[in-house]
Amino acid sequence: MTPECAPLVKTGGLGDVSASLPAALARLGVDMKILLPGYPSVLTAVPQARERARIPADGAFPASRILEAAGPAGVPLLILECPPLYERNGGPYQDEQGEDWPDNALRFGLLSRVAALVGSHACPLPWRAQVVHCNDWQTGLAPVYLAFAQPPRAASLFTIHNISYQGIFAPELAVELGLPPASFSPEGVEYYGKLCFLKAALYYADAMTTVSPTHAREIQTEELGFGMHGLLAKRRDSLSGILNGIDTELWDPSADPLIARRYDIHTLPAKIENKRSLQASMELARDDKVPLLGIVSRLAPQKGVDLLVQIAATLIGLPAQIAIQGVGEGLLQRELLALARAHPGRIAVRIGFNEPLAHGIEAGADIFLMPSRFEPCGLNQMYSQRYGTPPVVRATGGLLDSVVDFSPATLADGTATGFVFDGGAADLLAAIERACSVYRARTTWRDLQRNGMSKDFGWNSSAERYLALYRRIARV
Repeated sequence: MTPECAPLVKTGGLGDVSASLPAALARLGVDMKILLPGYPSVLTAVPQARERARIPADGAFPASRILEAAGPAGVPLLILECPPLYERNGGPYQDEQGEDWPDNALRFGLLSRVAALVGSHACPLPWRAQVVHCNDWQTGLAPVYLAFAQPPRAASLFTIHNISYQGIFAPELAVELGLPPASFSPEGVEYYGKLCFLKAALYYADAMTTVSPTHAREIQTEELGFGMHGLLAKRRDSLSGILNGIDTELWDPSADPLIARRYDIHTLPAKIENKRSLQASMELARDDKVPLLGIVSRLAPQKGVDLLVQIAATLIGLPAQIAIQGVGEGLLQRELLALARAHPGRIAVRIGFNEPLAHGIEAGADIFLMPSRFEPCGLNQMYSQRYGTPPVVRATGGLLDSVVDFSPATLADGTATGFVFDGGAADLLAAIERACSVYRARTTWRDLQRNGMSKDFGWNSSAERYLALYRRIARV
């Protein structure tokens, strides 16, 4: 169960994971289905969807239907169709002005309720789930509904993708959502007098995962636990970190239809044509020798983009060029656009998200920047290594788990794949200067590129870990 799934609906990495992990599990023989709200983009993309069940109105929940269609990579897709809750303009979580939908508790409460139904003895489908795998706060009530359901019932697994988003609502909504009165307590869904979807899942789920081993440890600390560290530490035996994978067919420079020139580990000189194409499309000066720094990111302090703003003028004096694609906080967007206007030909910014440009930056940049203050897993640092674009990353979460810092020793043993730093803007600048210095040593740089391109970031090993976890918690 997920609130988004690429390419049908996507706001970030969760959408990618919700498509690629089920596909990897299906290849291992898992009989699974993806439950997703019936947003307009979803219904438009699968006009062949057929009704499988009708769910009558219940209290505050409107009537709904479960439709079924082939989803990403052929994995069956269960679509929760409920026009009053999902068929509206705007995004999955916010309206066209960027404000949260005021009925998000009801919208995702229904999603959770139906997921629990599909895993219960009352399932209206001929197929019933043994494990309900929930993703992020929007699915957080499903473990509660399951915990209080009559047996036989499915086990619940909850994956934390971003613990800073918690789904906190007014306490009176607990009644509207049909939660058992016994669940609204500090030993349950209550969080400082309010209803918290995330805490509900962390308390009631049979098992929990987050998206990298390092982040599983980080979220048990006060600094990165966002108020949930005590509960997570208490349940540490039920928590594990499994590093996300990437879709290695979609992100493959040797077969990518969205880049100017395809290449692989044996034809790396051809990568320069992607750099020239990116420079042309983003109106940067054509210069083969100057390092081009690429960023594809949500524009927010969490992503460290404000640090880049502080050092941008110094970076172009190295010299270097900067190509940025992203959308996010208004102030950061305005600051980046002002930098682009002040340094034409050296800094280029595109506000919004465009899939071909994202691929173009991964292929065309020389160095990828990902200075996130915290990053549960991250996917772009994996894409960039696969595309021979060594990343500069902060030592946090999945970035630390997937990038090996360059040094003479790690270069010699063949493990170096990028540049890792910790600290503030000055430390980020030092790491980029270090990367640019290695960039000018062409033979060493080629070795670094090949190291990254040789790594396996596919889902196979992680999917096997998920399957083992499913088997451990499943109630047969």
